[in-house]
Amino acid sequence: MTSHLTLARHGHTARVTLNRPDVRNAFNEALIAELTHAFTTLAQDASLRAVVLAAEGKAFCAGADLNWMQAMAGYSWEENHADATRLADMLWSLYSCPVPVIARVQGDVYAGGVGLVACADIVVAVDTAGFCLSEAKLGLLPATIGPYVARALGEQASRRYFMTAERFGAAEAQRLGLVHEVVAADALDAKVDELAAAIAANGPAAVRACKQLVKDVAGREITPALRDDTARRIADIRASAEGREGVQSFLAKRKPGWLAS
Repeated sequence: MTSHLTLARHGHTARVTLNRPDVRNAFNEALIAELTHAFTTLAQDASLRAVVLAAEGKAFCAGADLNWMQAMAGYSWEENHADATRLADMLWSLYSCPVPVIARVQGDVYAGGVGLVACADIVVAVDTAGFCLSEAKLGLLPATIGPYVARALGEQASRRYFMTAERFGAAEAQRLGLVHEVVAADALDAKVDELAAAIAANGPAAVRACKQLVKDVAGREITPALRDDTARRIADIRASAEGREGVQSFLAKRKPGWLAS
């Protein structure tokens, strides 16, 4: 346990839990630093198959902590820039983590919390969760989370919800692509565990390569260079020990070696 996070490991799955329920798991400098350190460290663990990002209490994350915002009100431009850079670096540590990240959303998600969810690879939310990009209500904008949220929501929906700061529900978040699964509260952990197990059943290196592939090819023009790049990637993994084991075990109708590790 750190001051604002709990960290746990169950087999090949790690769990990072926001633990500031008294302030709805809102960000402050300490939480941002701890999340950055946690995901930077987890990124280096070759034995990990999945990371679950969760939260304690009724809300998943309410965005910025009020005391932190109060302190920022007196910041100079340079201090604001340095502070925002730390938040941007934290989001990048989550988004760029090579290990698949599953967000377990048990409650409301506001402002910067939406950025956390958008950085995850798979999002499971309870049907009562609400989402709100509330920055414009305060005369601000969702700048550091913007690149991730716009990718997850799409350009048109991002325009609307960035500018109106409307609240929208889990069903709408799923329709727009921010959330993958919407479940009742009593089914949340079972669905998260099911998805983590599905990931763990696949080739560990292949899963990480799949995550990177999507980031590298999404939205790009399909040029001869991109086609060659994809051909090289499949050739690399076919020739790897894991790729050979996967194909051989499939043909021999036996479990691949990574399921025994």
